[in-house]
Amino acid sequence: MSFQVAYVPIGVGTFHLESAQAEFDKSVQLLQSLTEDGIYPDKMLLTLDDLTAFLDSIHPNLIVLQNITFANAAYATEVLKRFDCPILLWTLREPVIDGGRLRLNSLTGAYSAANAIRAFREGEFEYLFGAPGDEETRQEIGAAIRAAKIKYDLRHLKLASIGHTPQGFGFGRALDSEIASKFGVTLESIEVRELIDRAKGYSDEECAGDLEEAKKILVGLDQTPEKNVKDFARLYKAYKAYIQENNIGAISSRCWPDLFTSYGTPVCAVLSLLNNGKTVASCESDTYGALSMYIGSQLSGKAAFFGDPVSMDEKENTVTFWHCGMAACSLAREDTGAQVGVHPNRKLGPAMDFGCKANGEATIFRVGRRPDGKFRFFIAGGEALDKPKQFCGTSVVVKPEGSAKELVYNSVKDGWEPHFVVVYADVKNELTKLAHMLGMEVCYY
Repeated sequence: MSFQVAYVPIGVGTFHLESAQAEFDKSVQLLQSLTEDGIYPDKMLLTLDDLTAFLDSIHPNLIVLQNITFANAAYATEVLKRFDCPILLWTLREPVIDGGRLRLNSLTGAYSAANAIRAFREGEFEYLFGAPGDEETRQEIGAAIRAAKIKYDLRHLKLASIGHTPQGFGFGRALDSEIASKFGVTLESIEVRELIDRAKGYSDEECAGDLEEAKKILVGLDQTPEKNVKDFARLYKAYKAYIQENNIGAISSRCWPDLFTSYGTPVCAVLSLLNNGKTVASCESDTYGALSMYIGSQLSGKAAFFGDPVSMDEKENTVTFWHCGMAACSLAREDTGAQVGVHPNRKLGPAMDFGCKANGEATIFRVGRRPDGKFRFFIAGGEALDKPKQFCGTSVVVKPEGSAKELVYNSVKDGWEPHFVVVYADVKNELTKLAHMLGMEVCYY
């Protein structure tokens, strides 16, 4: 079934229905401006019969449960008995405070509804107090819709783990049953040698189109030895074919040592081009890194940077994130473009070699795990600065909203994994709501 946001305005007919109708009309208009996936009742749901009739007609992935007036807990209970999807509980402001009649009494209704929700569920639910015309109302409902859409998308995502993590990088490994139960993601596994063997079987003629595609995007590929260029094109074709044939939406790929020792050409530029398209790709077989990239890119509509925190400047209050050379070409600075170089350690190309462009809003993010195995979200706001390449490979310099020193010290002491994602947008609110919807801890830095 398709993604659906259901507006459920509950109340009773003993309050000021003219005021309630005005709020109903404005609420529908607001939701219609925020999503094309909404479903709305024809009228306010002022009896349990009206409510159950509407609930019979929907299959929601997010319920916007609004006290259009006061309603007792039986209304929320009926919703909770039927659906286990995320809920945004919305309280309306009193339209008039003049010493006269209480028009809506929405807030008392929210307490009744919330009490019922807590009786049914252990996890978090979203809550909002505000009028349909308030900007905060628009922002909060929009963020909840986007988070619920990601939760829905995760249940339809097939993520491929291409090869095992290297020794000492076990933090990136995922079990198929666990990632399915916690995130709804289908995990497929394949050995990297299968794609290497497939790449070796292609002729130059079969890869000509893939090479031309790469040449239009990559800068300086002609400086790479011809054998490596041809082998890169073969590998790119092999990865693309596997992804297309198996409907893969994200990959975590092994890179070293196999692609150097068994193939002779790195996979870095291949992953860069995939990240430039519709398939997010992490390296060092970091599956939860790839999952973090997918979430970040879906929320921002842009490629997300994947890398290690490698440097801190206390005076400038910045942290540099870097990796060997697989950042999306679209993240490259305009003055350099998607420059090609060699892998900084192995000295083989092609690998990407550029600094990433600036962005006024950025979010540092990671789907991580506590030592006891429970999942948690690392979230920190900031901005990506206008900085040239910091080291050989690809890099982005981020100035966090808070103290860079505290971010580094606290995240090291809290035992976070060494791979992070830099999202090119402010998506802290959406990530927070997604964590609530998935029943996971939120860690702000």
